[in-house]
Amino acid sequence: MMREAFVDATTALLAEMPRTALVLADISAASFAPAAERHPDRVLNVGIREQLMVGVAGGLALTGLRPVVHSYAPFLVERAYEQIKLDLDHQGAGAVLVSVGASYDRAAAGRTHLSPADVALIDTLHGWTVHVPGHADEVPALLRAAVDGDGPAYVRLSTQANARPRGGDGALDVVRDAGPGAPLLVAVGPTLDAALAAVAGLPVTVAYTHRPRPFDIAGLRALAGAEVILVEPYLAGTSARVVGDALADRPHRLLALGVGREELRRYGSAEDHTRWHGLDAAGLRRSVGALLASPRG
Repeated sequence: MMREAFVDATTALLAEMPRTALVLADISAASFAPAAERHPDRVLNVGIREQLMVGVAGGLALTGLRPVVHSYAPFLVERAYEQIKLDLDHQGAGAVLVSVGASYDRAAAGRTHLSPADVALIDTLHGWTVHVPGHADEVPALLRAAVDGDGPAYVRLSTQANARPRGGDGALDVVRDAGPGAPLLVAVGPTLDAALAAVAGLPVTVAYTHRPRPFDIAGLRALAGAEVILVEPYLAGTSARVVGDALADRPHRLLALGVGREELRRYGSAEDHTRWHGLDAAGLRRSVGALLASPRG
């Protein structure tokens, strides 16, 4: 599980890197209790006060520490967005935000625990690196690189995962090559397996990334044909602007797939929501097939 990998990796970083700090708002506090006992000056739990959590992280960053800030995505990004904007972004204070819950992992808890717009919100800020790992084994290296850096970073963890990890620094990794000029499908994080199943037998190149920001523009331009398909595990169209700008000098069609904007007023499971949003293999197959069957303008 990605969450457990995050706890283990952060505990190790607290021991190895003296400038690392951890700020919590009760979520995962029990998992970090041993680390808090060993490093009481650098593991801080502010209670259920997410805005304060981010403000404290900003202050720690300004003293030279590298804070890791952790909670559920809607509490960490949406509830505390003003503090991220002012106490981190405006101050130029680098921190590593690490969320769990993703778009709808805790669907059974209701709308309060759903956060499909988190990456889009982070995208309104300047210079953030965003990692969306597709497997738990990708988490330690991504987290270590983020903590070892100085800029702002957001690491988005999920209970959903691909069957196997993929390495790399986030540059587009070609998983399936359909040849020059073929439609390109870019799968972000845990959407890869469903995307591969969806295009089985179709002449579509599939590339993977766990780093939608900064997007691999050079890799995109090298791989893109006349059709580009984005499959993202958060709000549909979040990366459409980036792809559109990168290919502005080329005729192309873009299909941006992800979590729909229409709110689903029902609970269900994460797997249910994946199906309802058309992000399972069958749903992706329908969307990709419709694009490929439609005439080019």
